[in-house]
Amino acid sequence: MAELKSGTLVYYKQKAAVVTALTDKIEILFFKTTKRVRDKDIVVLHPGPISDVDSLDLEIPNTDSLETLEETLELIEDEAVTLEDLADYLYGDYTPQTAWSTWMLVVDGLYFEGNVNEITARPLDVIQEEKAKREAKQAQKAAWNALIERIKNGKILEEDRTHLVEVEQLACGERENSRIMKTIGLSENKEEAHRLLLRLNYWQESYNPWPRRHQIELSNPDIDIPPALECERQDLQHLQTWAIDDVGNQDPDDAISLHNGRLYVHIADVSSLVTPDSELDIEARSRGTNLYLPDQIIHMLPKGITEQLGLGLQDTSPALTISFIIDEEGEINDVSICFSTIKVTRTTYADADNELDTTFADIKAITDRYHQRRVKNNAANLELPEVNVKVIDGEIKIEPFTHTGSRQLVGECMMAAGEAIAKFAEDNNIPLPFAYQPEPEEIQQPEKPSEHYAYRRQFKPSRHATTAAPHFGLGLPRYARVTSPLRRYLDLVVHQQIRAFLTGQELLDNDALLNRIGIAEEASLAARKTERYSNQHWKLLYLKANKDWQGEAIVVAIDERNITVITPTLALEPRLRRKDPVTLDESLQIQVTSVDIPDLRANFRIVN
Repeated sequence: MAELKSGTLVYYKQKAAVVTALTDKIEILFFKTTKRVRDKDIVVLHPGPISDVDSLDLEIPNTDSLETLEETLELIEDEAVTLEDLADYLYGDYTPQTAWSTWMLVVDGLYFEGNVNEITARPLDVIQEEKAKREAKQAQKAAWNALIERIKNGKILEEDRTHLVEVEQLACGERENSRIMKTIGLSENKEEAHRLLLRLNYWQESYNPWPRRHQIELSNPDIDIPPALECERQDLQHLQTWAIDDVGNQDPDDAISLHNGRLYVHIADVSSLVTPDSELDIEARSRGTNLYLPDQIIHMLPKGITEQLGLGLQDTSPALTISFIIDEEGEINDVSICFSTIKVTRTTYADADNELDTTFADIKAITDRYHQRRVKNNAANLELPEVNVKVIDGEIKIEPFTHTGSRQLVGECMMAAGEAIAKFAEDNNIPLPFAYQPEPEEIQQPEKPSEHYAYRRQFKPSRHATTAAPHFGLGLPRYARVTSPLRRYLDLVVHQQIRAFLTGQELLDNDALLNRIGIAEEASLAARKTERYSNQHWKLLYLKANKDWQGEAIVVAIDERNITVITPTLALEPRLRRKDPVTLDESLQIQVTSVDIPDLRANFRIVN
């Protein structure tokens, strides 16, 4: 305490302070405030007198202009000196300013280390190594600051793209934070990251992030296709067999025939190539289903399998054939299943519609009976707008999806095949991934669009189980999806079980089926969500390209302030602010006012 007096320069909490009085404690002036401290809380640098630290240059000295630094390092290489001595060596004098500047060099730790009474020089090789590290760090900081400035200005360099990977990963849900987003003051969420990437032209506006957000693999499987399993096949080439699909369909996996009142549903024999727990099977299981995006299709199986097994793609096709009788009450009887060889004629729904009363008249009469039976069982028939969204050569095309007569005919045949296979499995104790759907709380028969919209909201999702249960939406007491083994994994599992039964092989047990159901359902759910959000993404891009779009909207829900409408030509369901009174099912004319791609939202206004 004796060395202290008023006006002494001290070091307190990494800052300069001046002693102002000595009582039972030491009073110092620190940031214009008087504080009472103990002697062990401070480091005495110079006796002064100094009235205020504002008179000092408090920055760390620039050693580039300090000519005596190298000489001093050599001079005290093997000895310890006091702060006073070191200040004299460096600056030729010991003043409050030189004491402070010298102490800052000690605190900085590059050239010197120690305390005010014993300061030593660091070895030259250590100094050089540390200096190189500091320079590299400063260069890195300067580069980072320059990057942030370019991002703020919206003008990045090509080399900046590697730094923006973290923002891309955030936008795709692959990480939860981003140093860049935080630094520039943006919320660290997918939408803001997407918005930033668009502003920087890192992503084109058309870039669709939804597959990555749902961890969907955007490449087709590249796995060798094994030889087909041999089995006894019935020659059914004498049947007139039709594969009816959309124009351009490249994976025809089902076809129909009628002979002597017996309906035949032929399905691509995929289990002849994809056996349980094979590499192909495990890959298909992990994908769950084909992924149908507006701009591409990602298959769960290699394309070569479709080329080999797609019905009608070769002169003759191997198939699993399910045949049965649909009686006058629409009930399924006399189910028979076999492996077959068929000759298929391919046609389109449009062409088949023109032949409903001729070529397909007898099949239509049978499927009408089957449909009426399902309707009596309260099968749901929701009539809400649907559209097909396609991107062809960069052009977005949106076309309403219409349930024509031939589509209903084919659909009824496929549902009948699913019921027939479920019935066959129950009768023969074959465990399958049966599809079921619980009833809603209230069964309705909606007629108006608003009623269909409200009824849909009551539906519970269709699921799979290893025991049969009613499928409410289809109006069937039992059901198994079987007609799409090229594009749905659980359909393929049904085929594998049926093959095992028909050929006397070991069936998959309940645990194996449950495992497959769990994996495939999770993957399929991700695919369905990806398809739904991707369709929305391209619809919004279509609206952005047609910024003056106007169209019909039907009111399907009304609350206190807003209305929900459905647009028949786009199958969008936006909410609008309600001003004038409207009624359910009223037709309005609306116009798009803004489109937000990252938020996946479009805003509209009523124009009539």
